[in-house]
Order: sequence, then structure tokens, then C-alpha cells
Amino acid sequence: MCKINANQLTYICEMKNKYIDLIEQSFEFPQDEFKVIDGELYFHDIPMMDVIEQYGTPLKITYLPKISSQIQRAKRMFNVAMAKVDYKGDYHYCYCTKSSHFSFVVEEALKNDIHLETSSAFDINLIEALYDEGIIGQDLYIICNGFKKDTYIENIANMRNNGWINVIPILDNMTEFEDLDLCIKEPTKIGIRIAAEEEPKFEFYTSRLGIRYSDIVPFYMNKIKESTKFSLKMLHFFINTGIRDNAYYWNELAKCVSVYCDLKQVCPDLDSLNIGGGFPIKNSLIQDYEYEYMAEEIIAQIKSMCQQRGVPEPNIFTEFGSFTVGESGATIFQVLDIKQQNDRERWYMVDSSFMTTLPDTWGIKQRFILLPINKWDCQYQRVFLGGLTCDSQDYYNAEAHANAIFLPTIKDRTDPLYIGFFHTGAYQESIAGFGGIQHCLQPAPKHIIIDKDENGEYFTKLFSKEQTYKSMLKILGY
Repeated sequence: MCKINANQLTYICEMKNKYIDLIEQSFEFPQDEFKVIDGELYFHDIPMMDVIEQYGTPLKITYLPKISSQIQRAKRMFNVAMAKVDYKGDYHYCYCTKSSHFSFVVEEALKNDIHLETSSAFDINLIEALYDEGIIGQDLYIICNGFKKDTYIENIANMRNNGWINVIPILDNMTEFEDLDLCIKEPTKIGIRIAAEEEPKFEFYTSRLGIRYSDIVPFYMNKIKESTKFSLKMLHFFINTGIRDNAYYWNELAKCVSVYCDLKQVCPDLDSLNIGGGFPIKNSLIQDYEYEYMAEEIIAQIKSMCQQRGVPEPNIFTEFGSFTVGESGATIFQVLDIKQQNDRERWYMVDSSFMTTLPDTWGIKQRFILLPINKWDCQYQRVFLGGLTCDSQDYYNAEAHANAIFLPTIKDRTDPLYIGFFHTGAYQESIAGFGGIQHCLQPAPKHIIIDKDENGEYFTKLFSKEQTYKSMLKILGY
């Protein structure tokens, strides 16, 4: 029998208490985008400590290659799903611009032969700017969603009147048809959004967006059918909770396809079904979403239901936003200090605010992948993370896979720990009001772009500096 003395036992126990041991015992690690070398985290093979040493913290990061890889992944999944069941329609990938309007995001997405979905009047101005720069042509599908104020209607009409042949306004209500008719001069494709029923646990029964099921066929027959200007080409369907493998989603999809078949029998022009967005992003090191299965099942069910009704399969459009850009983002903080508030609660205070920098963590209790950047070889402890504002809600205290946060131990402010929130690329800047006034006048952090050159080597580029007090005072009228 091998004997272990007290010193060796202490050493073994210490080894098992390292943060890297915790992660490797809890998850499959390393993973495609995360690995650790010499106690430091690499994100897509990029040493995060090198980035921090160059730019400091707090820091926003966008890794552009991830955007293209997500688009190609979805295209591949849906095309494979269609091939398996000999699906006759085409697949079209649209990027939902509201997820991130930044030029570098949209331009990267457009490298992959995709189309765009808009939500407001200014989205149209954004698309026209892309056209003026020669990035897109007027044959691109522009799917115009949302409740439309007069300016939005006018901008859509200007696009169509100026030669955008594939701009498709999606009617959110029946009066929008009359508004568009007054402004548009050219033959125009339109769509109708179905007001889907919400999950039983929701606060109301039916989505505020779209036209209810029972009104769609009569509305077409009474208003659209006799129009010589408009042709109904698309039925639009979206579930707020996203594409999930549960009875609620499959039931709503079946109702949507049923309405499509009803419409197709009286509307020969109808040829496209837009199933919206809803593919989730990875918010934990545990990945349990079966993307390929969901794509295959959606396509198979649509084909089956159409065959039963004797209706040709529609072209399929998706509008993935978070799925496109979410996993390209990261947000890096430094732990400034430790506060021991009682026997059980130990706070790590970070150098920014969760409410202003990652507003989804505060507004909808969203969880992102949280990992330390350094000190993976140190022991770990349970902590709470505190932001810099004076608001009691400015904290982060749980991860998607657990009701606690464990991070490497630190001694004091002279022993810096850096932490990263990953897959933060969707919605955070727009919800926080990029470039505007933040709670407690907390400045927006520095934002950098990471890309690869023709040799596959990564390079960084500064997109925006940390917000200055002068810019905020100007906004406030000082």
C-alpha cells in the first residue's frame, strides 16, 4: 500500500480546489471556443490577457468570424433538413437588425449572401446607407416588421418607389394596408403577421403583434385579393419564447401552417412562410439544445402538413438575430476590490455597472457564460458580483447552470482578477443606449473588434473609446 504523508495530502487537496478543476469536473472542458493555457483563458484561440494588457477594462469585444460561422451553420442545417425530405421550397436567411445595428456586424453578416429584417423607420435609412456604399443591391429581400408609424410607412414606400423590388412590408394590422396603398406607386409584395397565442403562463393570451388567425383569410378576400398593386407573398409567424421542442411551439407551428394552407387555396401568389427567429444562443458551458433536430423537425412537419392539404411547400424565411450575433460578443471587467459584508456574503466589486453595460442581466435576469480570464490555477470561492452604481439592483449572483457564482480567490486590490461575460453580442448596446446617458453617469466601456486576416491571424481594431465626461455633459446641456 502506498502511504501518503500529511504534506502530500494537503498538496492533493489544494490541487483539487483549483478553479480549473471545478470547471473540468463540472463540464466538458475545454470547448471549441474556450481553453486555458498557463492559467489564462483563450477565447477562439485569442489570449484574453493580451487583449486586456493592450486595451484595459472595462472592455466590449466583438469577434467577427463567429457571425459568419453562425450564419453558415444555420444555412447548412436547414438545407440538409430540406434535402432529407426532398423539400421543394427554398431557404432564405435574414438578419434581424435590431439585435445589433453596428455597421461592422451588419457588413460581416452580409458577406454570407443573406437578407435583412427591419423593425423601425430608421432601419430603412440604415439599409439605404449600405446601398449608397455599394455593399448591397436593390434585389435584397427587406422584410419590414413591426407596428408602423407614418415615417416607417413613408420610408418603406420610398424604397419600393425607388426600385427595391423585394421590399416586403409585413402587415401588423389591417389599417397598414390602406396606409401603404396611399404611398406606394409600384407593384409590391406584402406579408401578413399572425398574432400567435402566448404560452399559458404568460400575462395575456395573444400577442399584441400581428393579425388574429380568424381575420386573416377574410381580410385577404375583402381587401387584398382585388388589388392590382399588391400581391400577398408571405405569411409571418413568430413565437416570443423562441423555437423550443415543446408542445406549445409545435401546436402554434401547426396552426400557422394550417392558416398558410387555407390562404394558399385562395391566394395563388402566396409562396413563402416566415417562421421568424428564436434559435437560442449558448448561455452556459452546458450545451443541450439540438439545433439540427429542430431544423429537421420544422421542415418535416411543414412538408407533411402541406402534403396532407395538397398545397406546395412554401419557401422558408428565418429572421435570426441573437443567434447571428450573440455569441460573437464578450464583456470584460476587472475586480477592483473585495467587500466582506457578513459571514456568508463576499462581494467582488467590478469596474463598471451591470445595469448599464449588460442591461439584460438586470432587466430580464438574463444569464451569460461567466469565466475568469486569469487565476485558473488558484483556489475558488463563492462570491457575489457588484456593480458601481448606487442602485441596489446592480449585481449579478447566479449562473444559468447553478444558483451561485464561484470564482478564483484573490487577496486584495493589488492582486487583480479579470472576469469575462461571453456571448453578450446581442441587444446590450442598444438597450443600454450606446453613446447616451447611463445610470449614475457610468461611461460606456471601450469597444474593440477582433477579426482574422487572409492568413488566419487575428488582429484587433478599436471601434470606440470609453465614453468621456465631456460627451455626457454635452448631451445634458452643460
